[in-house]
Amino acid sequence: MAEPAKAELAKAELALVTGGAQRIGAAIARELHSRGLDIALHYHRSSQAAEALAAALNRLRPASCHLWQADLQQVGAIQRMAKDLQAAHPTLALLVNNASGFAPTPLAATTEADFDALLGSNLKGPYFLVQALLPALCAAGGSVVNLIDVHATRPLKDFNAYCAAKAGLASLTRSLALELGPQVRVNGVAPGAILWPEDDAAYDEGRRDAILAATPLARLGEPADIARSVAFLGLDAPFITGQVLAVDGGWGLGLAGL
Repeated sequence: MAEPAKAELAKAELALVTGGAQRIGAAIARELHSRGLDIALHYHRSSQAAEALAAALNRLRPASCHLWQADLQQVGAIQRMAKDLQAAHPTLALLVNNASGFAPTPLAATTEADFDALLGSNLKGPYFLVQALLPALCAAGGSVVNLIDVHATRPLKDFNAYCAAKAGLASLTRSLALELGPQVRVNGVAPGAILWPEDDAAYDEGRRDAILAATPLARLGEPADIARSVAFLGLDAPFITGQVLAVDGGWGLGLAGL
């Protein structure tokens, strides 16, 4: 019975989730795994969390999750990871560009390195990862889902570089959908208030209360809301491309001008 099981696992489609070790990325990895996909779980520094999640997924289905470490701000690291991944998996059903940097950049104090770090993690990294993995995506007739942000269209004060990068990623989503169709679909998910940032400097208690008051559904969303939306666009929507789906409880309607 061992050999048929291995053969069956080898046929499973593969999804690469960047920044998949924790928070929303981990929820996405779990959701896609529950749909029967094998998971290439990327991380940069969160090795312990990545190892724990991979072990949990592999307990559910042996050899269904493998770890891939890379600094996605470095094009050389992206290209090395993509080359190794495609050598092991010539087809890629889904790429989820979830890895992201988030930090304030008030104009008067921001350095070139600060700016480059946010553009690198949120825009440059996804761009060159799609480029490097294009053969595998085309071979599978695959899909790309980019994690954007409602702040791509409704800027957050003092986070100008982050917002600009996410706005660029939204534009890139539409541009690549036009360029890569019909072989590859490209869409985006723009979360609203799902998890507050681990560094709460941008979201003190007053701002959090105001955001929830301005949200028609009057609550935080859950990581599973984003994960299910990614799975829908990536797997279940063959006639949708070039779209950015806001998953924000209606906050983007602008009820309080936040």
